[in-house]
Parts: sequence; C-alpha cells; structure tokens
Amino acid sequence: MATIDITEQNFAATLENNDIVFVDFWAAWCGPCRMFAPTYGAAAERHPDMTFAKVDTEAEQTLAAAAGITSIPTLMAFKDKTLVFSRPGALNAAGLEDVIQSVKNLDMNKLRADAARQQA
Repeated sequence: MATIDITEQNFAATLENNDIVFVDFWAAWCGPCRMFAPTYGAAAERHPDMTFAKVDTEAEQTLAAAAGITSIPTLMAFKDKTLVFSRPGALNAAGLEDVIQSVKNLDMNKLRADAARQQA
C-alpha cells in the first residue's frame, strides 16, 4: 500500500478507521526528509496491513503545531488511536522495521493497565 497524505481535516478519521497508523511529518525543503521518504515508502509496501501517512508540515502548519512538531522529519506511530511512538530524525530501513515490529507487537491492554496503575 502506498503512503497517504493527511490533512487537518482527515487526521482524526484516519486514526479512527485504522488500527495502526504511522505518520511522517516532513517538508519538501528538508534534506533528511527526502532521504527518509524512499525508506518509508518501501516499508508501506511491505506492510499493507498498516496505514503509512505523511503530513507536509508546510501545507499543514496547524496540524504540525498541534502535534508538537519541532524538528523534521518526525515519525509518530498510533495504535488503537493512542500515540505509542514519537521520534524526530530519519531512520534507516532496519531502524524503521524495528519500530514497526515493536508497535505491531505492543500489547495495548497491558499498556492501558500499566497507565491506570500509575494514575491510581
């Protein structure tokens, strides 16, 4: 599956309608963003069971600000509508694959139970 473009208008719906969503915050003028794009695109092709999205921070400044983006590229991962990973900087293919597998294997019930215990 190819990457999809996310805007402020479809961001919430994308999270709502997909179990796992990776989001690459990028800009056309950003060298590291351009270097990461083929790696990210290849991962999207290898994992059609997940959604790989891109946010152009120049076109979607309000969305980037709401997400707290201060450096690009920044990769975020959401599982069950919950932010479970956020990191600035371009990853190599092996690093991205590690993140993908970690998110895929993440036990959300355990994560929620741990969070509830910490709040109690």
